[in-house]
Amino acid sequence: MESFVRGIILGLTIAAPVGPIGLLCIRRTLAHGWRAGFASGLGAATADTFYGVLAAFGLTALAQFQRPAAVIGGFLLLYMGWQTTRSIPTQTATVKPGNMYLSTLALTITNPATILVFIGLFSGMSGVSHLAQNDAIALVAGVGAGSALWWLTLSQLTTWLGRDITPQGMLWMNRLSGVIIFCFGIAALWSSIA
Repeated sequence: MESFVRGIILGLTIAAPVGPIGLLCIRRTLAHGWRAGFASGLGAATADTFYGVLAAFGLTALAQFQRPAAVIGGFLLLYMGWQTTRSIPTQTATVKPGNMYLSTLALTITNPATILVFIGLFSGMSGVSHLAQNDAIALVAGVGAGSALWWLTLSQLTTWLGRDITPQGMLWMNRLSGVIIFCFGIAALWSSIA
């Protein structure tokens, strides 16, 4: 049980800082509703769980993904940022939560910052490399649960707080978050060549 609780705390710690994925989740919640935002968050939680598995069962394997992920993630973020700045809030296109989930999973799994956070947190935890298999599984399950809990909370809070946003306000939010996501993409690409 202790490993599961430690995992929940790690999952919350990893998911809570608002970066490109957080901005995307907030924007999708405001534009398309709670289900779209939470589905996006579950994609991020799945990626966090995947990296939790790699970190718990072999940090060296995790470090090898950093540079390719920076390139792929950088281009995905550039594309997502461009699309977000062009998004018109009055569009009534049908939103498929499965598509939201998959796109956020792809973005998070290729986000080099996520890899660095996992390497840092897991290498800083004493005894992680010596965990019994059951404890390692409980830790990873906790990471997934903590991350999912964060995205559930963020989507719900965004839904409650965003009820009064006008279409004009949403347009500016799209532009601002798109530019920020685009900048994260440039930073990811820069990190792959630096």
